[in-house]
Amino acid sequence: MLGELIAGLRDDDTRPAVLGARRTGQTVVRATRADLSRLTSGYAAALHARGLVAGDTVGIAVRPGPRSLAVLLAAYHLGLRIAVLDPTAGPEVLLSRLRLAAPRLVLADAAAQAVAGWAAPLARRAHLALPDLAALAPTVTIGRRLPGTAPGLAPASGPAPAGFDGDGDAVVVFTSGTTSRPRAVVHTRASVSAGMRAVRDLVLPVPGRPVLGGTFFVLVPSLAGGAPVALPAHRPKTLVRQLARLAPQATYLTPPQLRAALATGARFTGRVYSGSAPVSAGLLAAVRRAGAEQAWGVYALTEVFPAAAVESATKAAFTGPGDLVGELLPGVRARVDDDGQLLLAGANAADRYLGEPSQPWVATGDIGRLDGRTVVLGGRCKDMILRGAENIYPGLYEPALHVPGVELAVIVGVPAGDGDERVVAVVQPAAGAAPEAVRAALREPLARMGSARPDAVVLAEVPLAGRSRKPDRAAAARLAAGA
Repeated sequence: MLGELIAGLRDDDTRPAVLGARRTGQTVVRATRADLSRLTSGYAAALHARGLVAGDTVGIAVRPGPRSLAVLLAAYHLGLRIAVLDPTAGPEVLLSRLRLAAPRLVLADAAAQAVAGWAAPLARRAHLALPDLAALAPTVTIGRRLPGTAPGLAPASGPAPAGFDGDGDAVVVFTSGTTSRPRAVVHTRASVSAGMRAVRDLVLPVPGRPVLGGTFFVLVPSLAGGAPVALPAHRPKTLVRQLARLAPQATYLTPPQLRAALATGARFTGRVYSGSAPVSAGLLAAVRRAGAEQAWGVYALTEVFPAAAVESATKAAFTGPGDLVGELLPGVRARVDDDGQLLLAGANAADRYLGEPSQPWVATGDIGRLDGRTVVLGGRCKDMILRGAENIYPGLYEPALHVPGVELAVIVGVPAGDGDERVVAVVQPAAGAAPEAVRAALREPLARMGSARPDAVVLAEVPLAGRSRKPDRAAAARLAAGA
């Protein structure tokens, strides 16, 4: 898929590739396909001139946009292994794990270098941190240089060097969401391409109409299909104007982004996809009411992207226990181990964790069950609550709490002495919902929980954490304990 995109870029193709927006909300073309072509070949030539060869590792910390996209395509073209330096992963994690990857060069924009340097105290308030980049490898600046930043790496002129035509490691991504300790997930060129083909077959982009999304896995298949792409605005009001002006054929937003957009009066067009955190039937229904032709929940992990998907009507019709995440996508296989944990495999599955051997199956960390190729989750293995002699998996019961008037709900355990736990539901009311009305709406689903019924219900904003803004269960438990 990446090879197809690179091969299809032309220096004389004036069609829009990456769209942006002014503060007024007016859509502008940030890069044409010709711009992307020249940037990609130029950065490939510049990296090749520095002596980088297939198999070498480069660390990349560049904000999403045309330059970051071109740098990633250039690195892939040369067969380099890309280590994504995510400022939400934590500097200690990056330093310890990247010693195994040994990058030869770090490509960073001025903002990333500021986060690692003079702006570190401010960045920490936003839960962003990077180690001293020079401690990882020699560093160069991508894009505009500022005082004190590393020397720049400008796109070189002339033809691009020959591309690498083989398999091997493509990308290293750090994760703390799928295992009990942070790990570095290694995808090969083959698994990245398979994942992007799966996204293409799910999203079905058509040429000429914009696709709105913030992940490389969404942008590349869309561009390869001839669709211009746009990165979602950070501010909800700006995002609402962006959606109205672009009228995208497909939109991919995380659940927190969707909730914020809906609360600000967003209207949707085409197909809307959401993932990276649990997606409730109520949220998908709200997206449909806001104009979307279809609304999909996508089950994906850093190790397997994407794995399964479900459309809003199917999810709304599900009445069993647990969270229906849908049908496995073509090529993805699943089984459940002796402990009830869902295992996944397939062409788009990661090869291994950095420093560990290849693995045939990915342990998701999710309790799950299978009905043919339909997957229902029962919660995270590590989130199990022990009350009395009963093991309670919150994921089996949390979907039932997403009644009208509830925006988000989690069930957590609070220490109660002697190794026992109290079960507390932390419920975030929707904007404008009266607390008494929310409690009344919760009576029936709480009654159906039987022996797993929470000891208490706390109405409060559910804390979020991580780059995908998933519910922070540890913080929620602390909140519940103090309520």
